[in-house]
Amino acid sequence: MAHYNVLFLCTGNSARSIIAEALLNRMGNGRFTAYSAGSMATGTVNPLALQVLERMDLPTEGLYSKNWDVFAGDDAPAMDFIFTVCDQAAAEPCPVWPGQPMTAHWGLPDPAAVEGTEEERLRAFRDTAAALRRRLGLLMNLPMESLDRLKLAHALEDIGHSQETDHDGSDRALD
Repeated sequence: MAHYNVLFLCTGNSARSIIAEALLNRMGNGRFTAYSAGSMATGTVNPLALQVLERMDLPTEGLYSKNWDVFAGDDAPAMDFIFTVCDQAAAEPCPVWPGQPMTAHWGLPDPAAVEGTEEERLRAFRDTAAALRRRLGLLMNLPMESLDRLKLAHALEDIGHSQETDHDGSDRALD
């Protein structure tokens, strides 16, 4: 079975891209290795993102906010897929990625921008994790080896436009 490297991009690399990285590294069962970065990395991971990941029994060690230049150099791992998870990063000029990875936009609202009680803010992070978990499940179930590049590109974009999400707010562990 093929192995795929996946990079999730956002502007600050403090919430959505970090959550996606942690989720895919668990869900991918060794078939996927996930990374995350930001165009203007904040240098810190949002504490509510870490809290949601910990409640899902996902490891948070090694997660840190980093600039996307880390993955544009010759010594960086070759990426097979790159997904932008925020609209701002999708609109920015990206570095030239070695190896011509497949790209798609999987934009989600920024949970860090939600105002309200701590429970309301935490719910926004849980909803983001649930939406990403669903999209990653769809990614992992694509018959990658049997799709030509154009069909795969369309399938990846379709996943990003998917509006069906798991909004039960649960923090259950992943299998």
